[in-house]
Amino acid sequence: MTDREGDGNGDGSRDHRFSEGEGFSDPYDEFDLDPPELDVDPSKVDPVDSRVVADTLDSQQIASDDVDATELLDVGLSYMQINRYEQATDAFERTAQYAEDERLEQEAWVNKGVAHAELEEWDEAIGAHREALNIDAESEHAATAETNLAYALWEFGETAQALEHAERAVEIDERFAEGWFNRAFFLSERGLSEEALQCIDNAIRLGLRNTKILEEKAEILEDLGEYDEAEEIAEEANELRERAEQQMMEDRREMEGQPTGAGGGAGDSTSDIADPGREADRDREWELE
Repeated sequence: MTDREGDGNGDGSRDHRFSEGEGFSDPYDEFDLDPPELDVDPSKVDPVDSRVVADTLDSQQIASDDVDATELLDVGLSYMQINRYEQATDAFERTAQYAEDERLEQEAWVNKGVAHAELEEWDEAIGAHREALNIDAESEHAATAETNLAYALWEFGETAQALEHAERAVEIDERFAEGWFNRAFFLSERGLSEEALQCIDNAIRLGLRNTKILEEKAEILEDLGEYDEAEEIAEEANELRERAEQQMMEDRREMEGQPTGAGGGAGDSTSDIADPGREADRDREWELE
């Protein structure tokens, strides 16, 4: 029998009777298929945002006390060092979300802007640096946010705003060498070579002396008609580059277990990250073409 007709009392009925109670209320929370942590207004959700569920669950299920925001920031910095910039942006955003200290939150936003810039996502970089400045426009991280914002604006085509923020960076921190360098670049691009030379000399006096700096100074000197000095600076830049390349080759041989050759010393590093570590927002040394 396929329909169990003979099952029960022999008259087609069954021994078991289903409950005739009042049933469940509608909806019955304990068995609701839409738990409250997923109760999201669809009109406020970007349909292509694949992280909305994860982010919603994070805010519902993970208490701030359970997250070490400092360690999460370090995770982002580690991603930066291995060029995993998309993962870094996510780590920095979550750091900002869970940070209870405003300084740490600001640092996370600045680093997020740097990671977006590495991906050439200029609009997102601009937004991240503005978030950082909204927290505190005068703090220890503000000068870095301003100079990085200036560069992102420049790449985004907002050249007038870029110079304003570059100037703001050195107003906040007069000893911020990278800020002086970026300001020199923007001034030079606008044909203000004399002011640019003063700015780049400030950067060099503050210890920022590498191939990019010297090449930029040589171009500024050429614009001013100081050809002899420009040639000397350009030669020094070439020497620094050669020493850096030699050092890189020797480091590679050491990693591969090969003997190193004679000569060569510690030259200028061409890496964009000048001082790896937790303060990565101050490590970013913009590679200006």
